Amino acid sequence: MATTSLMEIRIGEPGNVLTIEMGGLTVDVPRSVGYFAGLAAAVGLGLIEPPLAVFIAAVPMFKALTNSALPKVVRTVGEVLEGAAKPVGSDAEGVVALQDQRDTDTTVVHLGAHPQRGQRQADSDSR
Repeated sequence: MATTSLMEIRIGEPGNVLTIEMGGLTVDVPRSVGYFAGLAAAVGLGLIEPPLAVFIAAVPMFKALTNSALPKVVRTVGEVLEGAAKPVGSDAEGVVALQDQRDTDTTVVHLGAHPQRGQRQADSDSR
């Protein structure tokens, strides 16, 4: 839910213990701390290399690039990057998210007519 305040701190919401909203940006604080601290610990323990950690840390930004308020070109790049991040868990819920600011301007292209159910059955009966 977008806020009209400059900044809003929500404590104890169902599903989110501590959330900070700044305009259209929402930060789930405990999950964000866990996400980035886990990456720092993995690098510190030598489990992953720093370049991989930077890529994993950027996954929330990739998800933000798919926001419908952004131009289609930026959203396309965001979806490509999000697809590249699938092996490192980009299917998870984002810990930092942008709120959709407007309705989408989706364009639908119709390619030929789809036969009605009864019509398909009638065509096969006549054979």
